[in-house]
Amino acid sequence: MTTRDDHALARDLAAEAGERLLALRDRLGFADPVALRRAGDRESHLHLMESLSRLRPDDRVLSEEATQQERSDPRRRTAERVWIIDPLDGTREFGDDGRADWAVHVALWRRRPGDGTPAAGRPAPEGELVAGAVALPAQGVTLSTAAPPKPPPRQEGMRIAVSRTRPPEFVQKLARLVGAELVPIGSAGAKIAAVLTGEVDAYVHAGGQYEWDSAAPVAVALAAGAHASRIDGSPLRYNQKDPLLPDILVSLPDLAPTLLAGIRDVHRQ
Repeated sequence: MTTRDDHALARDLAAEAGERLLALRDRLGFADPVALRRAGDRESHLHLMESLSRLRPDDRVLSEEATQQERSDPRRRTAERVWIIDPLDGTREFGDDGRADWAVHVALWRRRPGDGTPAAGRPAPEGELVAGAVALPAQGVTLSTAAPPKPPPRQEGMRIAVSRTRPPEFVQKLARLVGAELVPIGSAGAKIAAVLTGEVDAYVHAGGQYEWDSAAPVAVALAAGAHASRIDGSPLRYNQKDPLLPDILVSLPDLAPTLLAGIRDVHRQ
């Protein structure tokens, strides 16, 4: 791969990692899903880290598969550019034969121009997601900021993507309040991609996520004109000292006011 602009690089890295994961599935099979999942996490992480080290040597990386010490490296918080990656989003689904709702996430966060370098004892300046890609290898799809998707027209009714294994109770109450159907989907990347492809109209989650779970799909969603925020409507912030980002709302833009109001009503009950 030659060095390309950040949008194309995110797209190509996510797609390449996805191809490697498909090959790994073919090679190892599903007889030992635990071993397959571990191998998938490791191989995809190593490929992305090596590629970014070679192609963007001056940038920092925040990866789900990094050690705690690597995640806590203070240089990440003062860096101009940080890649936020999830080498295998939906590890559970990756190890299940026939499941296609798993993904590879590659996103780039950049400090806003003019913010300067943070002084000692002061918070690091804010930045923003500037490029990203979500590869859905088993579906043969890669969505990226290189060519943001255009969500198809919304159908009648409302469909909200939720976790297959742990749908939040408040989302079930929200669905009843706004008259929505809940659609279980595996990885966070697959859920947000489903909003952008028209399979669902929104994704609502609360109960525990990290920056790498949403950075890449949120970058693509924002580039596509979708709404993305915390469930209280506040901005999603990345490259924070603590990468915990426990809740999220991604939806078609016209539905965001209804969903945010519904979430407030549910929390008042």
